[in-house]
This record gives sequence, C-alpha cells and structure tokens, in this order.
Amino acid sequence: MAGYAIHSSIKRYCIDGVAGYPSVFSVLLCVLRVNDYVAKLNSMNKNSKIYIAGHRGMVGSAIQRKLEKEGYTNFVQATSTELDLRSQAETEAFFHKEKPDYVFVAAAKVGGIVANNTYRAEFLYDNLMIEANVIHAAWKHNVEKLMFLGSSCIYPKLAPQPLKEEYLLTGLLEPTNEPYAIAKIAGIKLCDAYRAQYGCNFVSVMPTNLYGPNDNYHPQNSHVLPAMIRRFHEARQEGLHSVTIWGTGTPLREFLHTDDLADACFYLMQHYNEPGFVNIGTGVDLSILELAQLVAKIVGYEGAILTDPSKPDGTPRKLMDVSKLNAMGWKAKIGLEEGIRSVYSLKFKV
Repeated sequence: MAGYAIHSSIKRYCIDGVAGYPSVFSVLLCVLRVNDYVAKLNSMNKNSKIYIAGHRGMVGSAIQRKLEKEGYTNFVQATSTELDLRSQAETEAFFHKEKPDYVFVAAAKVGGIVANNTYRAEFLYDNLMIEANVIHAAWKHNVEKLMFLGSSCIYPKLAPQPLKEEYLLTGLLEPTNEPYAIAKIAGIKLCDAYRAQYGCNFVSVMPTNLYGPNDNYHPQNSHVLPAMIRRFHEARQEGLHSVTIWGTGTPLREFLHTDDLADACFYLMQHYNEPGFVNIGTGVDLSILELAQLVAKIVGYEGAILTDPSKPDGTPRKLMDVSKLNAMGWKAKIGLEEGIRSVYSLKFKV
C-alpha cells in the first residue's frame, strides 16, 4: 500500500498545473516535479524523530553533532546498558515504543587486529545480531529511511586498488578480521533484501579507517591510529629511546576524520536512495611507517621508530575509490595532519 500511495502522489504531482502546456513541456515539467517530490519525500525535516544506534560511540556521536549543528533536536536515545541491540525482544520493544522516523546504524563491536583476531566469535555474533535486529525492527515499524554503516574491511584482501564498490565478494577476505567483515557484508545484503522485498528505503555506506573524538585508545583493543597516538605520547612522557610498531610498516592505509564521515552521512541521507552501498573516504593513503612518523612529529617524540616484521601486516593496501561519492557532490575536507593534531589535543589536553 505504501508503494501505491507514493505512486499516486507522484501521479498527482505530475498532473497538477501541467494542463495547457505542449506535451514536451508537460513531460519536462513532470520530471522536475517528480524529482522535487522524491527529494522532499527523502529529506529529514527538523521535527523528524531520529534514532542513532551507538550514539555515544565515535561514529554515532559524530553523526549526532552534525545533526545538532544542522538544527535537528528530536533524538530518541538509549545506551547499551539500557538497550541490548543483540536482543531481538529488547530491540522490538524499543522500536514499538519510540517509532523513529530515521535510523542510523552506527552501533557495532569494533577493534583493531588483536581484538578482531582474538574475539572472533563475538565480532561475528554481536554484529550480526545488532544489525539484523535493528534492520528488521525498522522495517516492521515503518521507518522512513535507514542508513547502515559498514567498514572497508568488507573488501577482498587482494582486491585491486583503489577499492571500487563492485569489488565486493570477488575474492577472499583478510583472515584477521574476517568475522567482522562477514557481519558487515551481511548488513549490506540485509538492507538490499528489505529494499527488494518490501520497498524499504534502507541504504548502506562503507567508511574507510576512522579516527576522531570519542575514539578508543586502549593499548590492545584500539585501531592503529589511536593506538599510535597513545604509544608515542607515553613514549615521549617516559623518555623512551624507541617505539616499535607492528609489522613491516609498508601496508598502506587511508584515514577519515569522523566529522567528515558525519558530514557525508548527512549528505547521503538527503540524496542517496539506491541499493548497494557507497564508499566514504578521502581517496588518499600513506604507509603505516609514514603514519608513525607523522604521529611522532605531532606528539613531539624524537626517538627511533622500529618495525617488528614478526607481527602481521594485515591487508597490504586499503584505499577507497570515492569517485562515486565525489560524483554525487561530496568530498572530504579535513586533512590528516590537521585531524590528528585536533584529536591529540582533545584527548591529551596539550
């Protein structure tokens, strides 16, 4: 019935005011009116009720900051202690009670190489349960639009570079984070399945490696950039003569500030309504060793930087092809050095 109602509205939108024009102009006017109608249909208004799953995490909090900056105030929130999204019953009860209009799925169990490789069962199970419960509840309770956030680890380990969206499922995944990647791929396919079967406007975006406020700086379970920032900061404080980084230092990585990610998500929530997914990144990468040198420079550490080839490197290179996103009219704005300086200052009050 929802599809019929939308079709009828578009039909009325085309006909009203068109009578009396020649047929060519009628068609052109109709196209313009339909485009305008669809844009309005998919735009969040300031009164829309918005649920950001994972609103206290690095990604979710960045999205909320962006929305607040744009004038949105009607948020429905629940912390992980108040709502366990791994529980279908709790998730269903929450959606039944709150009935959000728009949903951002930024809740996930995340971590670096060590955490991914150590807690393989939890990374697969927890993330599958979270996304499945939220996406299903969003369909059941008529959410107008949902955005699922994944990760660049969905791509095959040896996929051609830069990574284009069509490279998904064309090869074997990186073994160390395979469970997490499989869960994120399942989230993309869930959104596409609910779109195909039920007409849901569920979209997916795949960010590159992220950093920003509210990041995790745990010495074992954090991602490479916050881990480096902490280690070089502590090394400078303790006067250490050297810092050793995992692997050879040769893998290439791309990093995106979460404020840029939030800006892209807001933009796509307004303009993207298609199956599949969109890469979000900067389109620029550097080696892990170069990253370590940059972090050392920003922190003020002057000791030696050593590598440990006995430790795994992970995927040789992960650079997102962002031509699809750029063609839609969005590009990242925050440079890597500028971004690292800001998060370092924020975290360690320097």
